[in-house]
Amino acid sequence: MDVAVTAFRSPLIILRRPVNESASARFGSTFGFSRKQRFSSVCIPKHKHKQGRRRGFVVRASASSSPESDDAKIAPLQFESSIGQFLSQILKDHPHLVPAAVDQQLQQLQTDRDAHQQNEQPSASTTDLVLYRRIAEVKANERRKALEEILYALVVQKFMDANISLIPSVTPDLSGKVDLWPNEDGKLELLHSHEAYEMIQNHLALILGNRAGDLTSIAEISKFRVGQVYAASVMYGYFLRRVDQRFQLEKTMKVLPNATEKENSAHQTTMDNARPSIEEDTSQVMSHPEVSTWPGGDVRPGGFGYGVKATRLRNYVMSFDGDTLQRYATIRSKEAVSIIEKHTEALFGRPEIVVTPEGAVSKDENIKISFGGLKKLVLEAVTFGSFLWDVESYVDSRYHFVLN
Repeated sequence: MDVAVTAFRSPLIILRRPVNESASARFGSTFGFSRKQRFSSVCIPKHKHKQGRRRGFVVRASASSSPESDDAKIAPLQFESSIGQFLSQILKDHPHLVPAAVDQQLQQLQTDRDAHQQNEQPSASTTDLVLYRRIAEVKANERRKALEEILYALVVQKFMDANISLIPSVTPDLSGKVDLWPNEDGKLELLHSHEAYEMIQNHLALILGNRAGDLTSIAEISKFRVGQVYAASVMYGYFLRRVDQRFQLEKTMKVLPNATEKENSAHQTTMDNARPSIEEDTSQVMSHPEVSTWPGGDVRPGGFGYGVKATRLRNYVMSFDGDTLQRYATIRSKEAVSIIEKHTEALFGRPEIVVTPEGAVSKDENIKISFGGLKKLVLEAVTFGSFLWDVESYVDSRYHFVLN
């Protein structure tokens, strides 16, 4: 079966494999989250300035902390590193200074990495060599954690610049409902190109199915399954921004293949005619969370292709060969994968694993959510993934860490 056709019958299918091996293993049966979050804010020294005198902007990460921080009001994920906590404070107090603070922290990270690479390993004893390598490993892990939280802070800032509040940790109220969030669908739509938003609408059609026009209805759904769809939608948004940038560039340069739309429309018509029904392809439908029957709830998308419309960007991507499509669907850095894991866990928590005589069982809870709330979750997730691509590219231009 054509890779591109398979991908765009259910956009998330292609995103389950390309992530590097360690990431795909973690995203398997659970979110793959192994770290519990904790938070303490930092104190930023405030300096008095003499009138008429200008001072350069200098930011430093402080080691002091305050466990009473209200960081959750900005984003569900709580920062752990001193740099992350410092940027969190900047986000709350002076969000317009975040880019300058980030550039300075990246410069310091680059200095530290260069200094480590220039130092020669000791040639004395085996014990000294082991100790040296251990210290180097600890410092590398510290830099990686700081880099993750720099990326996360930049994503959060993008939402703040758009005047959009990130959904807080999903916690049911007394009635069991979770979606008491403001409706910001219109704002989220404006953050994407017209062609990209058409693709997002197809993505929503695959998830909501025939309930796309009934957003007030309430469903009782597995919290874990909603978390799976959220994480997969973040990855889809990352992929979508990546291919849309290429599309928009070729569109501006007027080098788009003229025959692409016509050829792919005819090709898709042929594939649609040969598409198996939901009864004939149950194994494939049940294999993916966004096109399966949701446990504990009446969410039944209409199978592959339900509500999916031919769009210009979709046809453009379908013209890619298999290798190109897989490369574009790959999350490029371990740091970005880790952010998706941690952010999703901060939103939905970790499924409780109960050991029984029959084996380990995931103890999940059901939540009550409207289809409108589910739409908001997916729109935010896709936008989060789009922003993640943007900030990953920005940071990599100043501190190279992306491998491909």
